[in-house]
Amino acid sequence: MSNGDIFDHETKVLEAAKSLSEAGSANGDDHAALVGEYQKLLRTTRRVIKLSDKSEQRLTELSKEAQETNSQLENLSNQLSKYLSPQIYQSIFSGNKAVARTSSRKKLTVFFADLCGFTSIAENLESEDVTDMLNLYLETMTQIALRYGATIDKYIGDAIMLFFGDPESEGVKEDALACVRMAMEMQETLAGLQNNWHQYGLQDPLQMRIGIATGFCTVGNFGSEARLEYTAVGTGVNLASRLETAADNGEILMSFDTYSLISDQIPCQELDTVNAKGIGPVRTFSPIRNLEEAPTLLQLSVGNASMKTDLMTLDEEELKAFEHSLERAIEHVRAHRRDAARQESLL
Repeated sequence: MSNGDIFDHETKVLEAAKSLSEAGSANGDDHAALVGEYQKLLRTTRRVIKLSDKSEQRLTELSKEAQETNSQLENLSNQLSKYLSPQIYQSIFSGNKAVARTSSRKKLTVFFADLCGFTSIAENLESEDVTDMLNLYLETMTQIALRYGATIDKYIGDAIMLFFGDPESEGVKEDALACVRMAMEMQETLAGLQNNWHQYGLQDPLQMRIGIATGFCTVGNFGSEARLEYTAVGTGVNLASRLETAADNGEILMSFDTYSLISDQIPCQELDTVNAKGIGPVRTFSPIRNLEEAPTLLQLSVGNASMKTDLMTLDEEELKAFEHSLERAIEHVRAHRRDAARQESLL
């Protein structure tokens, strides 16, 4: 019976030979035919084994080539990842974001920073020292930025552009809070690195200016078919850049939109109005790291409730009304304490 495999013919020959043997009718011609068929079987088997060996060898070679190719692609991917923000890298290689000239409008919190007087510092240092110093600064700031979830847009010499809100977002308010907290930690960390600058011959510690603005921006891939850049453009970006330029050494300047989002959790003070080029007058605010540094900031706490206000933001009429309210509140507290003491004395 046929087995439906490549030895179907040989199986039939064996069955015929067995029948002849059992019948006792095998002769010389039958024996010669059987030998011939087995010779064919031998040749076929050898060809099959040879082809199998070649196929196995080729499969081994292909597997090795595939492993080498995967290793090369992985190394190349790791190298390319250093030129992209981690969020962008993940979204591209996971297939969530197409590499095409597309954009969308989103509300971002944009961050600009640069080192004060770095150009003149670089001119007085050896190129190796400039490279080491700048890499230390950028590496330190980048690690902080990534920890807070910032999208790293670009480095421009010693300047850094980051933003929050795309391709990942925790919400407009949370993005703004993360950005301001990141900026405050960057300032503190840079101050803690002042001993590192002495080895480069710097007498004064490095300081950075920071500008932060929140607003709607167009974010996506811009450029040509040959070269694309993932970035954000719009008034929010321009304002953050203008605020960074207007900031004093070691200062963080925020727009009102950013201030309104974070002021309930981060104490702030209003600074001078800035006439931003191409934008106009802009109210500016700065986070307060030490409440003693802001004599105009008033904070009232009652149990778990608290209220903060900057006296500089109140006009004369508002200040009078506020003062009157405080005086009435104090009288109520004193009257309550007198009543409580009287009741206790009667017990």
